[in-house]
Amino acid sequence: MTSQSSDSVQEEKKSHEHDPAISQAPLQPALSTPDVEGQQAAVTTEETPYSIYSRNEKWLIVCLASIGGLFSPLTANIYFPAIPTVAAAFRVSTELINLTVTVYMVFQGISPMIWGPFSDRWGRRLAFIGCLLLLALSCIGVALTPTNAYWLLMVLRCVQAAGSASTIAIGAGVIADIATVSERGSFFGLFSIAPMIGPAIGPVIGGGLSQGLGWRAIFWFLSISSAACMVFMILIFPETLRAVVGNGSIPPPRLSRAVLPFIGREHIQTSEEVERPPRRPFINPLRLFFYPEVTLLLIFNGVIYAVFYGVTASISTLFQEVYPFLTETDVGLCFLAIGGGLFAGTIVNGRLLDREYKVIREKLLRTGALSTEDASKDESFPIEYARLRLVPLWLGIFAGCCAGYGWALQQRVSLAVPLLMQILLGYTIISVMNTCQTLLVDMLPSQGSSITACNNLARCSLGAAMVSVIDIIIRAVGMGWTYVILAALSLSVVPLLFIVVRYSPRWRAERRAKQATIQKSGSSHHDDSPVVPIT
Repeated sequence: MTSQSSDSVQEEKKSHEHDPAISQAPLQPALSTPDVEGQQAAVTTEETPYSIYSRNEKWLIVCLASIGGLFSPLTANIYFPAIPTVAAAFRVSTELINLTVTVYMVFQGISPMIWGPFSDRWGRRLAFIGCLLLLALSCIGVALTPTNAYWLLMVLRCVQAAGSASTIAIGAGVIADIATVSERGSFFGLFSIAPMIGPAIGPVIGGGLSQGLGWRAIFWFLSISSAACMVFMILIFPETLRAVVGNGSIPPPRLSRAVLPFIGREHIQTSEEVERPPRRPFINPLRLFFYPEVTLLLIFNGVIYAVFYGVTASISTLFQEVYPFLTETDVGLCFLAIGGGLFAGTIVNGRLLDREYKVIREKLLRTGALSTEDASKDESFPIEYARLRLVPLWLGIFAGCCAGYGWALQQRVSLAVPLLMQILLGYTIISVMNTCQTLLVDMLPSQGSSITACNNLARCSLGAAMVSVIDIIIRAVGMGWTYVILAALSLSVVPLLFIVVRYSPRWRAERRAKQATIQKSGSSHHDDSPVVPIT
């Protein structure tokens, strides 16, 4: 069931992705047609591989993107332990400093809606460098902010979010550029490591720096580290956007070239008259919300993320209340438990996603439900079922641990119990969220950054709402019942998954038929429906 396919090279060569504008219902054998990736000039053909990069080069590219993605959660969470210190320094209430966290999350949701489409049109490399430069400069600004200018702190935190938050969306686009659907799970697992350990190591670093060197040291650290990452991007990170470099063999424009272009160098064409793929038109990412299956997944993932953020945002307050012997640094170290669960979940679930894909594919081939010809094109494959079938299991475990975690805190049991619960919470929640993120990119590989930006908008909007009410709920009903409510909230969105698995193939097939009709009539430029254009 889980053996590696002997024709992996052929699969690499012929991989076609799941764009909802053209994909067909996959639960039964279906007639195959070209997809969006297949329509672009630089895309896979029978003679060329999907990507010129070797497996090791892909790992290196994803590692660099993952390091860039670390700054989104790190910049948010490194600030938490220093909130009381910052409030005292600025002579304002803790609630006003918490407001800087809220506005950070708001801009964390909005800014990728700009940077994501930018990277889908102009390239991943320029977007990465621009984000990191903006982050480094804004961190210098915060570090130099006078303590009588609270308004400036608020503004610069918004700018920080605009610089840091989009790196995850850009990284997701990189994975869509270089990885086929059959290997995307593992790469998303690797990519998610740094962004997911950010919430764990951020409070540890922030607590140590604030306690030892003062709160301004936090932002000097962020400025130096983000600038160092930007230098690495400038030196070696290659452009991967398929609309610019195809499968990587087309040399990018001079501004988008790495200073030390050793990644994939031997496969890059040297002719100056190489045919470049057409520039993709700008597509408003908000139009993706018109796809019902995308909207359902975004609602699901947003609610799950809000529950997760409710858990993490309350750790510092509750642990200091329940275990008063913990110092500021000790509380920061407690975040390592949930971070360990997140780390393990990203690794294991990434490999599990690839395994599930292969298991379902082999089963359908063996039973005749999927022909060999269709299997090589992926568009007839039941990707929703393959990705989502284990999510209800993970979510059930998460809900049980969430309720138990709350009652453990309320009963003031040994510190080891809630820390163990945190490990399980981290493992299961990242398995759920990464699975949904992978499926979204599977559905829209040519707009990997834009769909991730939409996902980020949904998650951060609901997460910000949760942060604003979690303390109120805890004071109203107590710790135990608060986490029972969070567990019930996470389970309430499970039916959305079954709707996606059942109806998403039909919706995609209907849009595909509509797009074919529009193309046939030659009136595609006059249609206002939210269909991804075939370029």
